[in-house]
Amino acid sequence: MKQTIGSIPELGQTNVGAIHANISLRLNSYEDIFSSFDPRPHSERALSIDFIQEAERASIDKTFEQLELRLMVPSKHRNNEQERTITKRLKTHFARHQTKLIQERKNLIKKGAFFSFVGLCIMLLASFVSFTYGNKTLFTAFLLVFLEPAGWFLLWEGLYQIVFEAEHTKPKLDFYKKMTNSNILFISY
Repeated sequence: MKQTIGSIPELGQTNVGAIHANISLRLNSYEDIFSSFDPRPHSERALSIDFIQEAERASIDKTFEQLELRLMVPSKHRNNEQERTITKRLKTHFARHQTKLIQERKNLIKKGAFFSFVGLCIMLLASFVSFTYGNKTLFTAFLLVFLEPAGWFLLWEGLYQIVFEAEHTKPKLDFYKKMTNSNILFISY
């Protein structure tokens, strides 16, 4: 993709006076949206990483529910049929990635909860062994040495998964939510 792609974030108003956020991306042609390595038609073609990163960067400070993505294309390159196909492809891409990230986040939280639960169970078992048998034999001493760190590790690793790892997906998830709900417009320049 050429260096001519640029974002022009702006704040606009609709006809009824409701405020909404705009992201404008200037393109040389429709090809700037797609990967140059993918020969498939626009309806199936992979999106350009540059395009996705620029849209994501421009959307970071947008907190509005209704986002308008304005794709500015030279008027001599405009084609309504291609624009409908590209709009559908963009919506499909954004919705698929949103669903994928939601599932990834749920899986991280489930895994974290499972680790924490197992860690607590192991710590309870270690407490039971310590209370009931103490360090009377080599086996019980070894069991305590084995169970206590395992319980602590699983408990804290599980909480780490829930609190921090699941949170790492939030910026990408927010981006894909904004884009899935956005209104995509093609504008001549």
